[in-house]
Amino acid sequence: MSSIAAASVGRIRLTLKEKFSYGLGDFGNGFMFDLGQAYLLKFYTDVAGLPGSVAAGVFVFTKIFDAFMDPIAGSFIDNRRRIGRNGRFRPVMFYSSIVLALLTIFTFLTPGAAQAANLAFAYVSYMLWGVLYSFTNVPYGSLGSVLTQDAQERSQLASWRQAGSVGALLITGVVFVPIADAFGDPRIGYPVAAGILAAVGVGAFWLTFRNTSERVPVIRTERRFNAREFARAIGTNRPLLVMILMTVFSISAYNVKTAMVVYFTQYYLNDKSVLPYVNFISIGASVVGILAMPALARRFGKRNTAILGFGIAAVADGLNFFLPGTTTWSFTILLAISFIGVAIPNGMTWAMISDSIDYGHWKNGQRQEGITYSMFNFSRKIAQSIAGGLAGFGLTLVGYVPNVAQSAGAALGIKGIQALYPAIAFAIAGLVLWFLYPLTDTRHRELVEEIHVREAEAVAD
Repeated sequence: MSSIAAASVGRIRLTLKEKFSYGLGDFGNGFMFDLGQAYLLKFYTDVAGLPGSVAAGVFVFTKIFDAFMDPIAGSFIDNRRRIGRNGRFRPVMFYSSIVLALLTIFTFLTPGAAQAANLAFAYVSYMLWGVLYSFTNVPYGSLGSVLTQDAQERSQLASWRQAGSVGALLITGVVFVPIADAFGDPRIGYPVAAGILAAVGVGAFWLTFRNTSERVPVIRTERRFNAREFARAIGTNRPLLVMILMTVFSISAYNVKTAMVVYFTQYYLNDKSVLPYVNFISIGASVVGILAMPALARRFGKRNTAILGFGIAAVADGLNFFLPGTTTWSFTILLAISFIGVAIPNGMTWAMISDSIDYGHWKNGQRQEGITYSMFNFSRKIAQSIAGGLAGFGLTLVGYVPNVAQSAGAALGIKGIQALYPAIAFAIAGLVLWFLYPLTDTRHRELVEEIHVREAEAVAD
């Protein structure tokens, strides 16, 4: 293979069908993941009867446990030597998603007995869910890095992925509570709603499995990764380390917002019935950010585009907290602007993490998609544990009492968790990228060409 031919591999162009199908993976992912992030805390406090601080412990400890599952899943994938015709990532992703769907239903079950029994069931079911989520999401996330190495194609893939994620969040945000409430008894309604949506999620993963191909060729060595090489792969990858730090702030803020909106509408706005409409308008507005991503990335580059989005989200959430006289409409409009802003970096992240995989390949001479992506996902799990802990412990701290009118102090506390923490965290995430992220789009293109020239020379030798 000549150096020109080798370099051209990095410029693989994908069809619209492939891009759409890749985005469907995050659509399917959201139909199971978003349920836990948005409604499981509410289920624990208002249906299973767990105090907010106790429910927070479930999120904190299980998410930390889940975080350590991601490197295991990544190492498993990268150490696989027998690769079938469907590739390394797609089969693991799809078959794991089926089991994940079943466990999604189990997380919304409760024995209905003593608090200790309900708590034990919550821990076990959510920990098992986390294990299967790792073996579904790590290969799916890694898949993006082997579809193409072209910077603009990756930006478009990031847009499609974020569109899938927002689409799932929009649909689940609108239909989950009405489906659950339709059964009268939440102990029946919650798992039925979860089962319906999880089935849709599996269907979406199947379409991703069927309609994508792992097309970036990689020359691999026969040695297996050990702990020392694992640490070296992560410790020498500065773009990845910066992304990990950024994610702790950005994802915790995003998940706090989605978890608290159900409390905010019911106990601050005093009208639970507006929740589907608030979700539809605010989450639906994310489409504006998604559509703008490719053009913004071409104009400003991926890093600066992400920083711009964080700035928009931080300002909107700050206004939502500090402006007096919050109404349903003012809250919804500012929440929509925040979702427009955060959709941009949330989507751009997936292109940037694929770039960091290429950086690690250039730096260390080995391509480690599973390990790199799993460590990034590790940071997301830590952020999710922070979000669950902040929301749960925060509710207890401000004096939240389920299913009754809240005191003025508790209502203000709910507003602070909903808007003030995300505003601060998004601002910090933007500053982390501004000062620390080293990989421009131009530099990334140079690295990819160097990689292919190097591997072409290795084949020639």
